[in-house]
Order: sequence, then structure tokens, then C-alpha cells
Amino acid sequence: MKEGWIPSDFTSSRDREQYFPETHDKRDLKIGACMKIAIFHDYFGAIGGGEKVVIAMAKALDADIITTDTNAIRKIDPMVRVISLGKTIKCVPFKQISATLKFYFCNFSGDYDVFIFSGNWAHYAAHRHHPNIWYCHSPPRVFYDLHETYAQGLNIGSQLLFWMWSSIHRRWDRSSVRSIDQILANSRQVQSRVQRYYNRDSIVLYPPVDTSHFLTKKAGNFWLSVNRLYPEKRIDLQINSFRKMTEENLIIIGGYADGDHAQNYARKIYRDLPQNVTMTGEATEEELVDYYARCKGLICTAIDEDFGLTPLEAMASGKPVVAVNEGGFRETVTPETGILVQPNEKSIIDAVLSLSKNHEQYHDACIARAQEFDQRKFIEKLRALVNKYQTSP
Repeated sequence: MKEGWIPSDFTSSRDREQYFPETHDKRDLKIGACMKIAIFHDYFGAIGGGEKVVIAMAKALDADIITTDTNAIRKIDPMVRVISLGKTIKCVPFKQISATLKFYFCNFSGDYDVFIFSGNWAHYAAHRHHPNIWYCHSPPRVFYDLHETYAQGLNIGSQLLFWMWSSIHRRWDRSSVRSIDQILANSRQVQSRVQRYYNRDSIVLYPPVDTSHFLTKKAGNFWLSVNRLYPEKRIDLQINSFRKMTEENLIIIGGYADGDHAQNYARKIYRDLPQNVTMTGEATEEELVDYYARCKGLICTAIDEDFGLTPLEAMASGKPVVAVNEGGFRETVTPETGILVQPNEKSIIDAVLSLSKNHEQYHDACIARAQEFDQRKFIEKLRALVNKYQTSP
């Protein structure tokens, strides 16, 4: 058995000693004596910013990760300790429902001192796991601000099922959030959504970027796009913009998880790609660092992005960013590190062509901006928040 892994279908950790003997007794936590921490995360079906943040939290807090699907986690860090609650059903909305139920019925209440939830479905475990913190990447947008977007393109039967599911699950979502003790929002953008949809206050804790992990190389003849292949990322807008810039090239890195809403969209954008656009699928961390190091810059087009970790990863590599003037991008991209544009082809084309002429001039400012979000600051704030729950021996 691979070190760091527990088999599927666990609902509590009472049998974990046969896999991790004396794990907790030998910890040398810097957040409080002998605190045992668990991080619940929806699933690791695809690599994204949320998954990277969970790994960073687990390593910073010496915590166990409790999740469902674990496919992508090995690509990020195979050594983290993971407990799987079992696989989800790979069909919308049954994947989301099955994940919700697995978290709702699991019980690790007697095994840890503090519980952290990450994602849209993991917080359904909150009703029996206290004290707890929800690191909110966003209220589930399928129920709220992107509800109409998700429904577009569905046939009548699928739309009926979608409306029924979202209506019922939205109520359950709000009910579950009432069991959350503390909410951390990953941006001011998400903080405002938490207030709007849950009428709850939250503390902003920006996701971390490990600036020491990235490097700069001589730029190749390509721009980079790193995102899940989801319709709300508006990757078709990127493709159509570069279709009109035959002198520029675009490499798109990213995939999607089985059972998510993206399958039809991903298939669609793969069709009829222009010659100057390449889609690679998912990349390993080493490959991604190399792409960042060699690109001219990064392009981001997501609808009201929650935060957006990829602009900071590009900046940590000294590369400027072209991002739509929406959501969390407005909290990271400055005139010294890139250009915020309107979500249309002309604005994107003008920005890409402008930056292509002098992208090297942004190097120092980009590095400095990324360091403002370095993981050391994230870890310090996270440990301070967790320390509030420390009890005296």
C-alpha cells in the first residue's frame, strides 16, 4: 500500500491506526500541542486552485485530508495523508448529491480537535464536526449567481431535473452553513457573496502561492491559459480571440472531472481549433512551472472569478497577465503587472498584442506582486486562526 493513503469507503477513522500507527503522537505541530486537524474537501477529480490550497493547508497544519474521489491528488502531492469516503457517481447532479451524502453521514467527531471544510459539498459534515472553519472558495455558484449559466444548453428534460435539484439543494446548502462556526473567504469578491447569500460575516484569507516554486526562462512564442475546461471559464472566448491573431500562439492547460457539468463544453471547444491554439489537457506541477517560465504571459477570462490563483503563479514567474475586469482578478492584477480588459475579443486582442511587444518589462513588478501573496503569510494567518481553538492539556 502506498504511504499516505487509506482505502475507500471509510466513514470514520477508528481503523486508521493500522495504516498510520502513532501518526498523531509523533507530530511536531507549530500551531499547538498535539492538535489533530482534519480538512474535508469535495473531491480531487481535477487539478485546480482549490485543490492546491487544500494541499497547502494540509502541509501547513500537518492535517489529514478527508475527501471522496482522489484521482488528481497524486499529481499535486502524493505524500499527503488522505482518507477517502468512496467514489462519487459520475453523472450530474448525482455526483454532487452523492458527495453531499457521504459528507453528511460521515462521523470523525471524536478523532480530531479542529475541522476545516473546503469546497461546495464538504461543509455538509459541519452538523456533527465542531469546532469548524469553512474555507469558502465561493458559495456554490450553480445555486446562486451562475444558476442561469449552468442551465443554458440543457434540453427541456435536463432543465427540469436541474431546476428541481438546485431548488432543493439550495435550501439544504443554506441550512448546512448555519452549522459553520467560522467562515474564511478566499477574496473580497467571495466575502461579498457570503454576505449576500448567507447573511454571514467572513474573514478574507487570500490563497497562497509558493513563490519559491516558480522560475523565469526566456519567453517562447506563446501565451498561456491555465484553467478547468468549464463554460464559466469562457475558454471559447480565448480561442476565438487567438483565431484572429495568427501571429500569436496560445497553449491551454487544464481538464475536467468526470461527472461535472463541463463534459459537453470541453468536447465542443476541442472541435475546430485554429492552428495557433494547442490544448494539452492537465499537466504535472513540474510541467506547469516550465510552461509559466517560458510563456509571454497568461490570459484569464473566467466569469467573476472567485479569486484566481493562476495570475499569481504567472506573476511569480515574472510574466504579465491579461484578465477580464471582473471578480477576484481585480484584487491581484494591477497596471504594473498586466491589463484588465472587457470580456470581448477586441479588448483581449488589443491587450495581448500590446503586452507581446514589451512583456519583459513587467518582470520585476510581477515578482514583487506575487510575493505579497506568498504562502508564508497565508500559513501564519491560518495557524493563528486555528490556534483560537487550542485547549489546554
